[in-house]
Amino acid sequence: MRLLATWLINALALLALPYLLSSITIDSFTTALLVAVVLGFVNTVIRPILLILTLPVTVLSLGLFIFVINGLMFWAVASMFDGFHVAGFWSAFFGALLYSVISWTLSTLLLTKNEST
Repeated sequence: MRLLATWLINALALLALPYLLSSITIDSFTTALLVAVVLGFVNTVIRPILLILTLPVTVLSLGLFIFVINGLMFWAVASMFDGFHVAGFWSAFFGALLYSVISWTLSTLLLTKNEST
Protein backbone atom coordinates (compact mmCIF):
# COMPACT_ATOMS: atom_id res chain seq x y z
CA MET A 1 0.00 0.00 0.00
CA ARG A 2 2.88 2.35 0.80
CA LEU A 3 4.40 1.69 -2.64
CA LEU A 4 1.14 2.67 -4.32
CA ALA A 5 0.94 5.86 -2.25
CA THR A 6 4.54 6.75 -3.17
CA TRP A 7 3.76 6.15 -6.83
CA LEU A 8 0.76 8.49 -6.67
CA ILE A 9 2.79 11.13 -4.80
CA ASN A 10 5.49 11.02 -7.47
CA ALA A 11 2.85 11.38 -10.20
CA LEU A 12 1.37 14.39 -8.39
CA ALA A 13 4.85 15.91 -8.09
CA LEU A 14 5.24 15.51 -11.86
CA LEU A 15 1.88 17.18 -12.43
CA ALA A 16 3.00 20.16 -10.31
CA LEU A 17 6.13 20.81 -12.40
CA PRO A 18 4.45 22.59 -15.36
CA TYR A 19 3.00 25.13 -12.91
CA LEU A 20 6.48 25.93 -11.60
CA LEU A 21 8.52 25.64 -14.82
CA SER A 22 6.94 26.65 -18.12
CA SER A 23 9.57 24.68 -20.05
CA ILE A 24 8.17 21.36 -18.78
CA THR A 25 4.80 20.07 -19.93
CA ILE A 26 2.89 16.91 -19.12
CA ASP A 27 -0.30 16.03 -20.96
CA SER A 28 -2.30 13.85 -18.60
CA PHE A 29 -2.43 12.08 -15.26
CA THR A 30 -1.93 8.75 -17.06
CA THR A 31 1.29 10.05 -18.57
CA ALA A 32 2.40 11.24 -15.13
CA LEU A 33 1.76 7.76 -13.70
CA LEU A 34 3.79 6.10 -16.47
CA VAL A 35 6.63 8.61 -16.17
CA ALA A 36 6.70 8.11 -12.38
CA VAL A 37 7.13 4.34 -12.88
CA VAL A 38 9.93 4.78 -15.42
CA LEU A 39 11.68 7.42 -13.28
CA GLY A 40 11.51 5.06 -10.32
CA PHE A 41 12.99 2.24 -12.41
CA VAL A 42 15.75 4.48 -13.78
CA ASN A 43 16.60 5.77 -10.30
CA THR A 44 16.69 2.23 -8.93
CA VAL A 45 18.65 0.47 -11.68
CA ILE A 46 20.57 2.92 -13.87
CA ARG A 47 21.43 5.69 -11.38
CA PRO A 48 23.70 3.53 -9.17
CA ILE A 49 25.62 2.34 -12.22
CA LEU A 50 26.11 5.92 -13.42
CA LEU A 51 27.19 7.03 -9.95
CA ILE A 52 29.89 4.36 -9.85
CA LEU A 53 31.08 5.15 -13.39
CA THR A 54 31.28 8.88 -12.69
CA LEU A 55 32.71 8.59 -9.19
CA PRO A 56 35.99 10.41 -9.99
CA VAL A 57 34.14 13.41 -11.47
CA THR A 58 31.69 13.38 -8.57
CA VAL A 59 34.52 13.42 -6.04
CA LEU A 60 36.33 16.23 -7.88
CA SER A 61 33.14 18.29 -8.01
CA LEU A 62 32.45 17.62 -4.32
CA GLY A 63 29.25 15.74 -5.19
CA LEU A 64 27.71 18.41 -7.40
CA PHE A 65 27.95 16.19 -10.47
CA ILE A 66 25.13 14.08 -9.02
CA PHE A 67 22.76 16.94 -9.89
CA VAL A 68 23.94 16.72 -13.50
CA ILE A 69 23.29 12.96 -13.52
CA ASN A 70 19.79 13.50 -12.12
CA GLY A 71 19.06 16.13 -14.77
CA LEU A 72 20.31 13.89 -17.57
CA MET A 73 18.22 10.96 -16.36
CA PHE A 74 15.14 13.21 -16.11
CA TRP A 75 15.77 14.46 -19.63
CA ALA A 76 16.27 10.90 -20.93
CA VAL A 77 12.98 9.74 -19.45
CA ALA A 78 11.24 12.77 -20.97
CA SER A 79 12.50 11.73 -24.39
CA MET A 80 10.80 8.32 -24.00
CA PHE A 81 7.26 9.73 -23.75
CA ASP A 82 5.26 11.81 -26.21
CA GLY A 83 3.15 13.44 -23.50
CA PHE A 84 6.08 14.58 -21.35
CA HIS A 85 8.22 17.38 -22.76
CA VAL A 86 11.33 19.01 -21.30
CA ALA A 87 12.78 21.91 -23.28
CA GLY A 88 16.48 21.29 -22.63
CA PHE A 89 19.18 20.33 -20.17
CA TRP A 90 18.68 23.24 -17.78
CA SER A 91 14.95 22.63 -17.72
CA ALA A 92 15.65 18.98 -16.92
CA PHE A 93 18.21 19.98 -14.28
CA PHE A 94 15.83 22.29 -12.43
CA GLY A 95 12.86 20.01 -13.10
CA ALA A 96 14.65 17.07 -11.48
CA LEU A 97 15.58 19.24 -8.53
CA LEU A 98 12.02 20.51 -8.06
CA TYR A 99 10.58 17.03 -8.62
CA SER A 100 12.80 15.67 -5.84
CA VAL A 101 11.89 18.46 -3.43
CA ILE A 102 8.14 18.21 -4.09
CA SER A 103 8.14 14.42 -3.92
CA TRP A 104 10.17 14.39 -0.70
CA THR A 105 7.96 17.04 0.91
CA LEU A 106 4.71 15.29 0.02
CA SER A 107 6.09 11.92 1.14
CA THR A 108 7.20 13.38 4.44
CA LEU A 109 3.84 15.04 5.06
CA LEU A 110 1.59 12.22 3.90
CA LEU A 111 3.50 9.03 4.63
CA THR A 112 4.63 9.53 8.19
CA LYS A 113 4.58 6.44 10.36
CA ASN A 114 2.29 6.31 13.33
CA GLU A 115 4.56 5.84 16.32
CA SER A 116 1.94 5.60 19.01
CA THR A 117 3.05 3.00 21.54
